[in-house]
Amino acid sequence: MRLWSSARVPIRRLAAGFAAAALLVGLAALRPAASGASPSGARFGPGDGWVASWAASPMAGAPLRSALAHAGFADQTVRNIIYTSVGGDELRVQVSNTFGTTALTVGAVSVGVVLDGARLVPGTTRAVTFGGAASVTIAAGAQALSDPLVMTVRPLQALAVSLYLPAATGPATDHSDAQQTGYVASGDHAGDAGAAAYTTTDRSWFFLDGLDVRDPAAPGTVVAFGDSITDGARSRAGANARWPNDLARRLIEAFGGRAPAVVDEGISGNRVLNNSACFGVSALARFERDALSQPGVKDVILLEGINDIGLSGEPDGGCFAPSNPGVSAAQIEAGYRELVSMAHARGVKIFAGTLTPFLGFTGMHHGNYGTAYGEALREAVNAWIRASHAFDGVIDFSRITRDPRAPRYLSPAYNSGDSLHPNDLGYEAMANAIPLRLVR
Repeated sequence: MRLWSSARVPIRRLAAGFAAAALLVGLAALRPAASGASPSGARFGPGDGWVASWAASPMAGAPLRSALAHAGFADQTVRNIIYTSVGGDELRVQVSNTFGTTALTVGAVSVGVVLDGARLVPGTTRAVTFGGAASVTIAAGAQALSDPLVMTVRPLQALAVSLYLPAATGPATDHSDAQQTGYVASGDHAGDAGAAAYTTTDRSWFFLDGLDVRDPAAPGTVVAFGDSITDGARSRAGANARWPNDLARRLIEAFGGRAPAVVDEGISGNRVLNNSACFGVSALARFERDALSQPGVKDVILLEGINDIGLSGEPDGGCFAPSNPGVSAAQIEAGYRELVSMAHARGVKIFAGTLTPFLGFTGMHHGNYGTAYGEALREAVNAWIRASHAFDGVIDFSRITRDPRAPRYLSPAYNSGDSLHPNDLGYEAMANAIPLRLVR
């Protein structure tokens, strides 16, 4: 195992404007409960040139988290705004009904280049097909991968993926806390370049969990896998300022058309050990689906465990059930070992990020964020990550983001305001701490 860190100061300073406070969640028993949704199979073949250019972890449309997702859609179009990592000469999209309770009918899907907001560059909209048909019906718990579409996708490009939903969907499979505005229209407007019909906005991605590109020059896909800090919580909405986005920009600047793809499989509030009604199934339960099934996957960067520690002792109900006040560092470490075993069984390297400081966290009034107990657990887990040799390498995110004068706290320069989540500059510092040779 090798340990990497960097004191390099980021040079790109982004304006500060923060999304709503991120949602985080609690504690755990070692083994995950059943997720209730079958993982997708790997959607690639060795050497076929397909990589994942964008992805987001699917979640259940829970009433405690998103009223719009829980209500679902009928005779409406959702326009998801996404941001690619690498480009290619063909694309395909994966539509997800992973957490649906009934079959999902999608009447039309299109992809277009974003001009601004919900408006697309005229002439760039292309229809996507499934088995040659414009529509597709997806069973509850399943996903559908589109036919390849010949369309030039540029690296670091904003695209809109629009889905027309003609019949009642039931609770929507979505990804909340997207740090990106999406749009909803009444009726079928999947093919519209204009934005006039898209009168409703939301900060989620709906029914979409992947966009792949065919890029034979790309050496594979790097999966950033974690919780709200990987999800980019409290980064500037619409700025694509999550640390995985910054890593993708660095790789493309350094390697151009031979850069690996980078996708973000973070879920705000996610835990290594336990499922949550609001914050996704556990890392153990979703690792195969969200990380190891990505096309071209070669590396995983894991940054998760803060929520297993922080909300231990939170009242055991709602979003926080189950909440185990006795969680130990050994339990979290055992969860890490299982993730490592799963990755290595597939020939995938897995690198660990150390857990970043959280003393002074202002977002929760209970649990163990910012407590002596929680801090002792965080330090114990980090010591194990650094010394265990369990991973293929370690990236010392804690060292990069801490206040040098008070190392149990985030650096004031990187603090988004809640003393847990980095700001845009902090996320960039995290990306800059990853040696490019590690994932190249």
